[in-house]
Order: sequence, then C-alpha cells, then structure tokens
Amino acid sequence: MFAVIILAAGLAMDAVAVALVRGAAGRHSLARALEVGAAFGAAQGLLPLAGWALGLAFADWIAPFDHWIAFALLGFLGARMIREAFSGDTDKAPPGARSHYAGLAAAALARSLDAGAAGLTLPLFGPPVLVSCLVIAAVTAGLCAPAYWLGTRASARFGRFAEVAGGCALIAIGAHILASHLTG
Repeated sequence: MFAVIILAAGLAMDAVAVALVRGAAGRHSLARALEVGAAFGAAQGLLPLAGWALGLAFADWIAPFDHWIAFALLGFLGARMIREAFSGDTDKAPPGARSHYAGLAAAALARSLDAGAAGLTLPLFGPPVLVSCLVIAAVTAGLCAPAYWLGTRASARFGRFAEVAGGCALIAIGAHILASHLTG
C-alpha cells in the first residue's frame, strides 16, 4: 500500500502545481479550494481505471514484460513532469476555457492523462485496483485543496518544486518496479 501512496503523491504533484497556480490567480475562498481538490481528485481517481482496463484487455500480451512497461511509462511521465516544471508554462489550463468550471474540468482531465497511463501499472502494486484508484483520488484531492488555498496566500513559485518532486517520485517508483522484477 505504501507504494500506491507514493505513486498517488507523485501523480498528484502535477495537479498540485496547477492548483497552486489557479489559487494564486483565482478567487480566494474555501469553497473554491474544495472544488479544485474534488475535481482533480475525481479525474486522478477515474483515469487510472481506464488505463487499467486497457492493460487488462492486453494482459496476456503484456505480462512477460510488464515491469519494463511500468519502468518506461513512469520514467517517461516523471521526466515529462520535470521538463514541464522548467518550461516556464505556468498556466496549464487550455486557453479556450472561459468559465471556472470549464477551465477546471479541462485542467483536471489534461493533468490526469498521466494517471491514466499509470493505471496500466496498478496491478503491480498489490492492492486491488479500485482501492488504488480511491487512494490516488483521495491523495490528489487532499493535496490539491490545500495547494489552491496556499496559492491564494503565496506565489506560484512552489508549483515548480512540486512538479519536480512528483517527477522524481514517479521515476523512482518505475526504477523500483524494474529492479524488484529483475532481482526477484
């Protein structure tokens, strides 16, 4: 379960960075912070189910090298998060999103695509996939709501650190999965 919590925290860091930025530019209210947490949590919890279902459809084909797939996917996602942290792109919401809810939904879905890809790796962690998805959703919501609130109080400069930390966590998890399968 510890690995699932670390995975959840790593996946959540991208959403946390967006929540910080949205908080810095958004309305300063507890209700808005809870909305942001709920939206990112729901998206981060649901998309891994889609990734897992896709992996399940091809399970026989994937099984012999699932650890390499997990390593590659998590490494790629982690490296992309680190690269995005230094790209200077602080507003990750699509430019066409006009309302708060449309922009929030678009940002939550866009940031959760990584979680969908990571859903392919969920069976490697041990706990049932649904439990893992609930943990991912709860961790994301639990981190994004305070991040939004913090963003209303501080600048968005913490977003870069959160993305780098999340990217490093995903790379480390991928390396651990690979090492444990190759040595065990």
